[in-house]
Amino acid sequence: MLSIALAVLAAVGNAVASVLQRRAGADQPEEQGGPITLLWRLAHRPDWLGGIAALIAGFLCQAAALATGPIALVQPILVLELAFTLVLAQVVFRSSLHLREWGAIAGMSAGLAALLYALQPSGGDPAHASAIAWILGVAVALALSVVFAVAGYRSAHSRRAAFLGLATGVGFGLTAVLLAGISAIYALSGAGGVLAAPQTYLLVVLGPVFFFLLQKSLQAGSLVAAQPALTLSNPVIAIVFGIVVFREQVHTGGWVALSVVGAAAIAACTVALTRSPLLQDGESSGSDVAAGDASRCSP
Repeated sequence: MLSIALAVLAAVGNAVASVLQRRAGADQPEEQGGPITLLWRLAHRPDWLGGIAALIAGFLCQAAALATGPIALVQPILVLELAFTLVLAQVVFRSSLHLREWGAIAGMSAGLAALLYALQPSGGDPAHASAIAWILGVAVALALSVVFAVAGYRSAHSRRAAFLGLATGVGFGLTAVLLAGISAIYALSGAGGVLAAPQTYLLVVLGPVFFFLLQKSLQAGSLVAAQPALTLSNPVIAIVFGIVVFREQVHTGGWVALSVVGAAAIAACTVALTRSPLLQDGESSGSDVAAGDASRCSP
């Protein structure tokens, strides 16, 4: 229960970060200057700084959740980030959710509950996973992220945002895997083991890379294009890594059918949420408010 509660808090923190950083990055010229210039401009925006604080809080909650539970349990809960993003966006962009959207949020929650109940992940030992398994797993995840990033930079508008969101989601799934490994190594060998672990230095290098990729994905197009790809690809990578590399145990047999139903419900409700007028029109509504149109209360 502690792992679940911490994972939910991590999803809330990530949702707050997405909304605030999207609002800060939406009016930044995408092609003007390099990554340092972009970050320097964003660093002068209070909403962007608030998003960074929320992202850090979410990361700490995620780390605590991974230290107390299997990654195949913790990471799927982060799909709730999209639902929380909608709820928070209605406040930021001064709009409201419709019955269809509330129904999709309820359906996503039910699908997640069914998926986790069917899988019931347990066990696993990241600290004792073989070096070959680690190397292959990390290599595959990095290759996927690079492929999606290249596809994103060769695309435009919504497709660009979606591909960059996929690349970022895969990267964040990989950083969650590395964080789970570091937590297990710390429990086994203390700070000395963490300093000697290659996972630590991979996280130090890859963390800022995927953080910048997040900024680019949110800047490249609408939140409706970037957020679903970012939200769903993260737990998929983590679940596969947890089962294949960490040897976490999940239910098989007849439970697979319930797992499929739960996953399908999550996917369907995610698609429904991405069609929300709030996500599609939220940025323009927010711009109207910023311009002084305080009387407009819906997109």
